[in-house]
Amino acid sequence: MGAGPQSLTIRMYNVGFGECFLLTFKYAQRSRHVLVDYGSTSAPRRAGKDYMTVIANDIKRSCSGKLDIVVATHRHRDHVSGFSTDAGTGQIIAALRPDCVIQPWTEDPNAKTSALAAVATLYNRGKAAARQRNAHFLGLLEDMHGIAAAVAAAADGVGHGKSRAHSQLKFIGKDNIKNPSAVKNLMQMAKRGKSYYVNAGMKLRLLPGVKCTVLGPPTLRQSDAIRKERAKDPQEFWQFRAFWAFQNLALTRTFAVARKRIASRTAGAPPSVRWFLRQARQIHADQMLGLVRDLDSVMNNTSVILLLEVGKRKILLPGDAQIENWAYALSKPAWRKALANVNLYKVGHHGSLNATPRSLWALFRNKGTDGRRGRLATLCSTKAGKHGSAKSGTEVPRRLLVAELKKESDFASTEESNEPLCHITTLAF
Repeated sequence: MGAGPQSLTIRMYNVGFGECFLLTFKYAQRSRHVLVDYGSTSAPRRAGKDYMTVIANDIKRSCSGKLDIVVATHRHRDHVSGFSTDAGTGQIIAALRPDCVIQPWTEDPNAKTSALAAVATLYNRGKAAARQRNAHFLGLLEDMHGIAAAVAAAADGVGHGKSRAHSQLKFIGKDNIKNPSAVKNLMQMAKRGKSYYVNAGMKLRLLPGVKCTVLGPPTLRQSDAIRKERAKDPQEFWQFRAFWAFQNLALTRTFAVARKRIASRTAGAPPSVRWFLRQARQIHADQMLGLVRDLDSVMNNTSVILLLEVGKRKILLPGDAQIENWAYALSKPAWRKALANVNLYKVGHHGSLNATPRSLWALFRNKGTDGRRGRLATLCSTKAGKHGSAKSGTEVPRRLLVAELKKESDFASTEESNEPLCHITTLAF
């Protein structure tokens, strides 16, 4: 593979609620560039309308017009919307001609809806897997986009327009809606170069002197946990499917007309009746919010987890992987040992409650008080007030986690950064 890099520069772009990281490995001859995700669903504070274009152009400038690798950890809009050609930013990235694109096995376009794993590891030279049966995970992931669209469309008809449930229904529902332009653009970039549809256990040799181990997501052969609502909950996530028919009904003309008739008949109703109807709509909104949160968790558990190693230095990039995804990786003694010496950790899922398992955090030996030599660096791309609530202890970023990160690591967050465009971190090898 040749001589390794001398240093690594990581640009954590301030995309608001979303993620975009540009890793620049500096070699003696030339630098090589890896873009990990590029998406946003809520603009950063004090940002202009064209902030995503500004970021795309800075990526182009920083990599001198050439990307080596693009990693799209999973399909959520806050991680892939920037690859869309609808707004023009996707064309800028595609013009950087990445040599390869890395995505989770669930994105393999040749996989059938009954697949337990990707049909081919490498898009243009992989071998077909044996016939798959009994699982419908991929088909249900596709169904999820339709349900999310229905929930987002129906959100204005339930709850109060200014309520937290209403705003989160719109936000999370839209995040789960399929972004066909971004998905197609990533596929086209993959066809021009090489495409890896990865799962836990793969080892990739993509850059000289850089070892890359895929820790997640597991295939369904490796673990069934990613199907479930929660690792500790025996209830199958997909049992909600029978309820989805109602969400599709919410989009029909019949339902819309009926809703208008009910509204017209109750406009002059006594205050007690109007109060009852508001409460009923709020309960409905809360139930729908629970559904889209479960949808959100399952898509996060298809997220790619990468462990990069250069000499004795280790960089951990887990995307939005949550506990069900992590459970498989943390069950492997060899991987637990490898994770112990991580030097830089990209905080999972914007600092959420269950994306940095306590068992993972306990493994990190480089934690320590301020001033400790070789102290763990942590990077968190996030925006407060978009997910969960402090009252229920589910806010993102989770304040207890942030307090621990600040105490035990060199912590940087787009939420607190004074840099309007990006925060830059450098590691020497």
